[in-house]
Amino acid sequence: MPVHDRITAVSGLAPPPGYSHAVTASGHLAFVSGQIALDTDGQVVGIGDLAVQTEQALTNLHRIIKSMGADWPDVLKLGWYLLDVKDVQIIREVRNRVIRPALGDLPNPASTLVQVAALVRPEFLVEVDAVVAVPD
Repeated sequence: MPVHDRITAVSGLAPPPGYSHAVTASGHLAFVSGQIALDTDGQVVGIGDLAVQTEQALTNLHRIIKSMGADWPDVLKLGWYLLDVKDVQIIREVRNRVIRPALGDLPNPASTLVQVAALVRPEFLVEVDAVVAVPD
């Protein structure tokens, strides 16, 4: 199992709302490409529905993570790409519903959220990538 620590308390900084300031890791790292709301047939899921698209993107991400022998506690950082940052609460709610049960007492991974002008296709509202500590 990889060894990693999640840093949420840093002198002189406010506690992060729902993510870690940093995560340290040892072992093998995997950099997982951005995942979008495509089903197993390559069809867009949840057109116009950010919550549904977020859940599908996280489901796809989780399938990749599991294929490497890792799981949500091994995710060190999530990178979010969102068309409108005013919708961040929707992302947080879905993330917490999907990921939090697997984390137990661990804080959420480190995280970056970027508002983008567009994603690869106009139907997509969100994309998420990850850095994962892969067990040996």
